[in-house]
Amino acid sequence: MTHKTSIHRLKLTDFRNYATAALALDGRHVVLTGENGAGKTNLMEAVSFLSPGRGLRRAVLADVARVGAPGGFSVFAEVDGIEGEVEIGTGSEGEGESVVRRLRINGTPARSVDELTDHLRILWLTPAMDGLFTGSASERRRFLDRLVLSLDPAHGRRASDFERAMRSRNKLLSEGRFDPTWLTGIEQQMAGLGVAMMLARREMLGLLAGLTARQDDSSFPSARLDLNGFLDEESDVPAIEIEDRYLAALANGRYRDAAAGRTLEGPHRADLLVRHADKDIEAERCSTGEQKALLVGLVLAHARLVATMTGHAPILLLDEIAAHFDEGRRAVLFDRIDALGGQAFMTGTDRAMFSALGERAQFVTVRDSVLSA
Repeated sequence: MTHKTSIHRLKLTDFRNYATAALALDGRHVVLTGENGAGKTNLMEAVSFLSPGRGLRRAVLADVARVGAPGGFSVFAEVDGIEGEVEIGTGSEGEGESVVRRLRINGTPARSVDELTDHLRILWLTPAMDGLFTGSASERRRFLDRLVLSLDPAHGRRASDFERAMRSRNKLLSEGRFDPTWLTGIEQQMAGLGVAMMLARREMLGLLAGLTARQDDSSFPSARLDLNGFLDEESDVPAIEIEDRYLAALANGRYRDAAAGRTLEGPHRADLLVRHADKDIEAERCSTGEQKALLVGLVLAHARLVATMTGHAPILLLDEIAAHFDEGRRAVLFDRIDALGGQAFMTGTDRAMFSALGERAQFVTVRDSVLSA
């Protein structure tokens, strides 16, 4: 049985265009409507800071605080979460390059922002992601890693530790310091972390494949997913053997990588491959409408997976979600969102586009940084 997680109260201080704002919610879906530039997406971004990471815009903390504000920003929420009722407060403090993020759970400082995943999981879909299939491989890797993080919070730490080790290796190679003891130690760390990242990504794709293949309607087509660009031929090899092969590849590639100025093999070079399952064509060759439908179907399948695996439906942030769909497909979309059993925040300029939600949603108007139900 899936349990619902929801936000019941939200308060912002010096966040983007909001000097202060408060919103009381009743657990239903939330539809934010208003003109472009009114602050709808900013409010969604504030909710996204209730999860680890840099929010749905991947913003630098110093850029999030309201211009002219004397200190940093703060986001406070009362949440009916995975472990019950909880108060979460997060924000920034400091100036310039010394800005840091702080987190309090029930008034107590948290050891790490990863503690947020003990209380709620937040997934999002924004217009900036519409070019996912035609954009760079790094954008698709980032998208995939967000999917993995929702079920495996340690994945983020592995990725950051791998990046740190790789930078150390690149620095040694660029300085011509080919000390085998130093390099082997770093490369052993990279091999363990890199293979763990690859296996976590593959596991996520396998789980998603099972769900997308069982879509119960054709409004949002199924996607076939695969990884390419890092140890592609090692799918049936024990992890320890894969680590040994990657370690050998790093050792053999030292002079090549030194000449290139970067590490040429690793999980940072992988790409997520997506195909339209019914048409059996690459996602980048689909029409804009088909790509949007594929992406929505993928995000909804992932939300179902999170709900199934954790027993708690995630909170969804869906920015401008209705803009590309006709009335019939919007109705199907809202039904599928509601069937997930969680709380969704949606934005749009026209309230009429969300009429199919009826009483299932709480409507909030955003105008000049003011929220009114």
